[in-house]
Amino acid sequence: MAPTQQPQKTTVTKPPRQRAHILRWAAMLFLALIVLVGIAVLIIWLVIKPKRLVFSVEDGSVYNFNISNDNHLNASFNFVVRSYNPNSRVSIYYDSIESRVDYDDQSLAFSVVDSFFQPHWNVTRLQVKLEAQSTALLGSVSKDIKLEKSSGEMELDLWLKAKIRFKVGAWKSSHRTLKVSCSPVVVHFSRPKAFNRALCDVEL
Repeated sequence: MAPTQQPQKTTVTKPPRQRAHILRWAAMLFLALIVLVGIAVLIIWLVIKPKRLVFSVEDGSVYNFNISNDNHLNASFNFVVRSYNPNSRVSIYYDSIESRVDYDDQSLAFSVVDSFFQPHWNVTRLQVKLEAQSTALLGSVSKDIKLEKSSGEMELDLWLKAKIRFKVGAWKSSHRTLKVSCSPVVVHFSRPKAFNRALCDVEL
């Protein structure tokens, strides 16, 4: 008895032109979706009219200050930074904050500030504490710092760098980098002297 032959399966392939036509429509649909999302974000941004964030240094001090004979610095720097969110509809997540204090172009100390959430129309005061532990100084920097210390005060630059997200209602933005520079910040070695508030530049 002869074996029965199985019917051959036939595969239907779409012509190249049809596949290209489908791919072209898929690409156009994807592009249109991106444009619509971008327009929606732009409309939200224009409606809420975000205002620039305001930062200032309200107080600053230096303790346990010492420069060794081989030009290594040990010191404790304490600052109170005022952060003001003037927006009526925008809240802000500060997910990470780095701080740095410089003298001229040399970094003296680094630190990390606690993350926080800032509602709209809110003022938050940040305690920024930095420790210089055997920080090697350039010879010219060491000399200039010693001269300023003898005068009773020292000019510093305070820097903050934060990863933030905006929140409007239920919508949250992706991360953006906020840079804050406060200069000059004059700290006194004698605490009875009043501290002069220092305004900061904000870059977003």
